[in-house]
Amino acid sequence: MRGLFLGAALAMTAITAFAQAQTYVWHLPPGVAPPPVPSDNPMSPEKVALGRRLFYDADLSRDGTTSCGTCHEQHRAFTEGNASHPGVGGVPGRRNVMALANAAYFTPLTWADPRQHSLEEQMLVPLQGTHPVEMGMAGEDAELATRLSADPCYRQMFADAFPQTKGRIDVDAVGKALASFERTLISYDAPYDRFRRGDQGALSDQATRGMALFSSLHCDACHAGTNFTDLKFHNIGLYDQDGTGAYPARDHGLIEITEKSSDEGAIRTPSLRNVALTGPYMHDGSVKSLTDAIRRHLDGTSALKDKALRGVAASESDIADLVAFLQSLTDQGFVTNPDFALPKLACGRPNY
Repeated sequence: MRGLFLGAALAMTAITAFAQAQTYVWHLPPGVAPPPVPSDNPMSPEKVALGRRLFYDADLSRDGTTSCGTCHEQHRAFTEGNASHPGVGGVPGRRNVMALANAAYFTPLTWADPRQHSLEEQMLVPLQGTHPVEMGMAGEDAELATRLSADPCYRQMFADAFPQTKGRIDVDAVGKALASFERTLISYDAPYDRFRRGDQGALSDQATRGMALFSSLHCDACHAGTNFTDLKFHNIGLYDQDGTGAYPARDHGLIEITEKSSDEGAIRTPSLRNVALTGPYMHDGSVKSLTDAIRRHLDGTSALKDKALRGVAASESDIADLVAFLQSLTDQGFVTNPDFALPKLACGRPNY
């Protein structure tokens, strides 16, 4: 009889989780399909709300100084304005903060680690990573659960988001909630997108010329597709900025994971969505402006090694046109959407 009751309880839990997944409503522009969602972490409004609150909670860091939102600022398209961000205790950062727009459609996810394929897994890198230390919570699973459990609102939110585990608060649930929120960070309503949907007035003449140049100069060889990234790893010959002109740079890229000599200096192509807001540029944040980023790709000091652009002719007017096109990839609705901001309320009360 006990087994019968247990089976019934498990069945009801599965039905509840399924019902949650079915009630989630995506808010997407015309023609945009929802991102893939793992079967063991179905979307629900409750899970997204929890993930959003966790995203802005500095209690996820060892010393209570750093949240996900500290480095991923909405008005900068979920990046930040520094070359890299130090971790807790002032540990120097290694790489420029990657933008989160449309990350739910990406695999792999990071600059130079081909093993990171899910948002749930990737969350552990800033939370528990040690190379470098970011949020500093390696070995602190119990402490994280204790901190969050002390808040009655969090206890209620976890119970609502994870009825199948009776609201258990642990790193796994934190990761699933954060990933659910991050899957909602979708950006496909820039002037470029409206132009592609038939609004011929959405792009200026200059941006239209830049769009043609983007193709004719083969920028789209790597910055390909709807998200302007082929999601592959390339060596773009980025030199150290310490005045020596030495190559390879201090950051050796993909070779650190694969140990293959052919992967020396290889870095995953970043998306260009909202790129006008995400400077400084390159994986080390060494390039301050879009104009300089374009020049670095075209001149002899940082020519692509595996998709050579060395010697491609582009006038200053051409570069200005390319910048205008890249600016047309800015989705103002995305960077001002209140649904992505620090929540003002939690459990009906002011948040923080």
